[in-house]
Parts: sequence; structure tokens; C-alpha cells
Amino acid sequence: MRWLLLLGLVALSESLVKIPLKKGKSMRERMREDGTLKEFLKSHKIDHANKYLPVLDADAFYEPMINYFDTSYYGTISIGTPPQDFTVIFDTGSANLWVPSVDCSSPACLNHNKFDPSSSSTFQSTNENLAIHYGKGSMTGVLGYDTVQVGDLVVTNQAFGLCTTEAQHFTNSPFDGILGMAYPSDAHDDATPVFDNMWNQGLLSEDLFSVYLSKDGDSGSVMIFGGIDLSYYSGELNWVPVSKQRYWQISIDSVSMNGNVVACDGGCQAIVDTGTTNLDASPAGLASIASAIGASENSDGEYEVDCSAISSLPDIVFTIGGVDYPVPASAYISGTQCNVKIHPNHRHWVLGDVFIREYYVVFDSANNAIGLASSN
Repeated sequence: MRWLLLLGLVALSESLVKIPLKKGKSMRERMREDGTLKEFLKSHKIDHANKYLPVLDADAFYEPMINYFDTSYYGTISIGTPPQDFTVIFDTGSANLWVPSVDCSSPACLNHNKFDPSSSSTFQSTNENLAIHYGKGSMTGVLGYDTVQVGDLVVTNQAFGLCTTEAQHFTNSPFDGILGMAYPSDAHDDATPVFDNMWNQGLLSEDLFSVYLSKDGDSGSVMIFGGIDLSYYSGELNWVPVSKQRYWQISIDSVSMNGNVVACDGGCQAIVDTGTTNLDASPAGLASIASAIGASENSDGEYEVDCSAISSLPDIVFTIGGVDYPVPASAYISGTQCNVKIHPNHRHWVLGDVFIREYYVVFDSANNAIGLASSN
């Protein structure tokens, strides 16, 4: 499922109401108050000399996410004064925020929370229209500015889209909208994404965020703003430079199975995308993987395998920065219909949730790098 936003937003108007900056308590501050911080730091053996192990030292803010049957991960934010709550996908494959509006007339909006600008004392309207087109689905709406709260973080004067029409594709989605976390260059009209506003407004002490996705529908998924938590991964974080600062794009050395290169021989580009459910591969790469595992194409154009063969299928090994990142068949094959959870993509590979469930990921804006380590 691809939630790629192509959303145009306007620059921040000088006429916006200035709201006093509010910063909530970090987890570190709350633990210090209740007397549990010292024991936590002791038990986790924090290395204060290593900037990439700032567990709670970076005043990190933890946003829990719901795992919806391993197909999407979403958390709760609020917009406006007083706050109106919405569930959103935290999408590293796009850069902008939108939620349904009370003016939305589409059936899809009936199943979701809708923002009422007349109920917010801090809302600022614009005359800008917008149209968002996804790999599947689309929406149209208008642009506005308001206060956005993510957990304890309060972002002021944030540009966002108010959806007025929504495609049928979103009717049964468990989330209301999408909060993009890609680079500002992916946002049109020089709009500032929510995460970048968090940093620019002094809400974070580290210009990075990290994500842990749980498996098999389990709870525990989390987006961490401004820090890294070593309790979510094993071994060392391996750092990979971002090759293009639009999406979180990196270079893959090769893709192999059973020691044989099956795709990306000589290298290829991929984006690490929390908003994509599966993996995306080049058409040729997908065909090679399907051939290597004996998959056949069904009437829906998807590849599937014999369910009895899953336990014997090889890992797909992504070699990135000289380090191997295996993804087992239990991750890339659907456990119910035994479909291959890889879709063709003519532009680039996408390491979606199938990959991220296996690896804790750090998105480091300060150093334009991605950190990867095996998830616990």
C-alpha cells in the first residue's frame, strides 16, 4: 500500500497569530520526577560519550503506534485549540500533513474524524487549494495553519491540508490522515514538514527520529522524536548516507539469495518508507526474486508460492554499505494467502514495513544518514 503524497503547501504567512511556545515534559523528565530515571540508566548501561546512544539523554519523545494487522502503523495527534484528535500514518515517504475536514462530502470521510476549523481559536485559513494523488487513491482540499500536537510536542503555525473530497480507497482505512516525515524538498511551496518544525521551534535536542515496528500485529510500535533507544535493537547501528535528500533515499549494493545476486547488480537506489506496507522492487528484480523462490503469477497479477514451501525459502539479503540485511521468507511471504509481499516499481526500490519490522531505523536529519540495526 503506497501513501505517497504530492501535496503543495504555501509558505508561512507573516499575519499568522503568534502562539507562545509550549514544550511538554520529556520521558526523561517524567522518570526523574517519579524516581525511576537513575535505575533505568543504570540497567541500560548508557554510554554518555556516544552521541548515537542518547537513550532518554536526548529528551526523546515517544509516540506509540497501533499495528493494524501488519498493514499500517498509526498514532494519534491533535490539531487546533482546543485540540481535535486524529489518527495518522507517520510516513517517511512523504513530507506533508492532511486530515479530513467537516466540509468533506465523500463517503470515505464518514468513517473518520473530521477537523472543524470554526472550533479552533488558533486556526488560520488560506485561499490555497490542493490535490493529493497516491499510488492508490487521491484527495482534494484546502490549506490551513494551526497548532499540531504529537504526544507531548506542541508545534505552532503548522501548515496542513483539510480534505474536502476523499477517494473510496480510503473508506476502510483505520487512520484518518497522513503526517509526512520526508525532507522539506519533497514538500511543495517551501512548506515546512511537522518534524522540521519540531526542530526549528526548539522542541528537540537531537535533529533525528527513529522507529520500531512490531510484528504479527503485536503492540509496542513506536516513533521516537529526538532520540535513539538501544533497548529496541541488538548489536551496533550501521550508518548509511542519504543519497538524495527528498525521500529518505539510500544506495543498495546488491540484492542476493542463497549467495547469488538476483537484483541490483552494481547498485541501485531505494527509499526507506514507513508508509509502504510491503517491499517495492524493479520489475526485473521482482521477476528474478520470483524465479528464485519458484513463485507464479496469479490472476490478480501478484506472485504466490506453495504455502508448504515457505519454511524452506531463502532470505532476501539487501547489502547496504557493505553490510548484509537479510529479510526472511516469513517476512516477505503473506502467512495467509502465501502471496509475495513485493510489488513492482519502475522508479526505485522501496524498503517498506516488511523490511522495517526486521530493522530498527534512525532517520538522522543532522547528518543526512540512516542508521540500521536488528530489531529486538
